[in-house]
Amino acid sequence: MSRIGKMPIAIPAGVNVEVAENNKVTVKGPKGTLERVLPAEMTIKVEGAEVVVSRPNDLKRNKALHGLTRSLINNMVIGVSEGYKKTLEINGVGYRAAKQGKVLTLTLGYSHPIEMTDPEGLEVTVEDSNKITVSGIDKEKVGQYAAEIRGKRGPEPYKGKGIKYSDEHIRRKVGKAGK
Repeated sequence: MSRIGKMPIAIPAGVNVEVAENNKVTVKGPKGTLERVLPAEMTIKVEGAEVVVSRPNDLKRNKALHGLTRSLINNMVIGVSEGYKKTLEINGVGYRAAKQGKVLTLTLGYSHPIEMTDPEGLEVTVEDSNKITVSGIDKEKVGQYAAEIRGKRGPEPYKGKGIKYSDEHIRRKVGKAGK
C-alpha cells in the first residue's frame, strides 16, 4: 500500500471538494477555486470532512498514480485555504528588481533589463529591490514561475552572485590559488 496514498486528506472549514465524472476534482476555498482532471483509474471519494483516494489493483502504474493523486488533491486543498509562497533573493552589485503594474523588471548585469509579465493567478511583490515574493493558490504555478525568475541568473559558486531561493544554500568554491 502507498504510505502517502492511503492517508486521508482532511478538509478544513470553508473548503468544499467536489468530484465529477472522469475524476474532475473541483476545490473551492476562501482564496479561490482550483480544478484538475486526475487519472481515471483512481477512485476518489469525499467522506464527511475528508477525501479518500484508493486504487483498483496493484499494477505498477496504479501504485505510482495512487500517491501522486493524493498529493495533487492535498496541494489543491492547502492552496485554496492557505496559499503558497516562494521567496527569492538577489545578490550582486548592481543586481536589482523593480515591479511596475504586472511587469517585473530585473537588472542582472546583462546589457539590457529583463522584463517578465506575471502569469494569471499569481501575485509577485518586490521588497527593497533584492527580495522577490511569488504567491498564489496553485503550487505548480508558483514553483514554476519562481524557477523561471531564478533561471534568468542562477547563483554562481565563487562570489554567490545571482538569484537564489531564500532557503537555498549555495556551496561556495575557492577561487584560483595564487603562487
